[in-house]
Amino acid sequence: MITLLTTLASFLAGGLPKILDFFQDKSDKKHELEMAMLQKERELEILAKGYAAQARVEEIRTDQISIQAHAQERQSLYQHDIEIGKGASQWIINLRASVRPVITYGLFLLLVLIDVFGLYYAISTGVQFVDAMNQIWDDDAQLIWASVVAFWFGSQAFSKR
Repeated sequence: MITLLTTLASFLAGGLPKILDFFQDKSDKKHELEMAMLQKERELEILAKGYAAQARVEEIRTDQISIQAHAQERQSLYQHDIEIGKGASQWIINLRASVRPVITYGLFLLLVLIDVFGLYYAISTGVQFVDAMNQIWDDDAQLIWASVVAFWFGSQAFSKR
């Protein structure tokens, strides 16, 4: 039961950034809808006065402003990443990026080594295979491994659009 709950919690923790992005996206869409309504009202006023060409110019300007805002946002994100790594060697930057995968690979390797040598020792000392497997792959091992797998694959599931 604890394994199931921990697996579920790890799966959800992997998707937490996407859940937060959902609320941010909802707020952004509300703002965009308000802006679109204001723009539509303005266009109707312009068209009512017979300025169709001016309406097209305003539409082009609005598109340009939107594109520029998106480009500035991307640039700010890239600049933030650069600022974090300033003064660090490339080795440190790469090390920082590999922390979570290295820990996961290490945990997997440790799990495999312990299980293989534990099973070998149990069988060489005369313990039945079923009993050895029950002792090696116990609830705690299942709990740890389920948490790791659920976190990684959960975050992958939430990152797909």
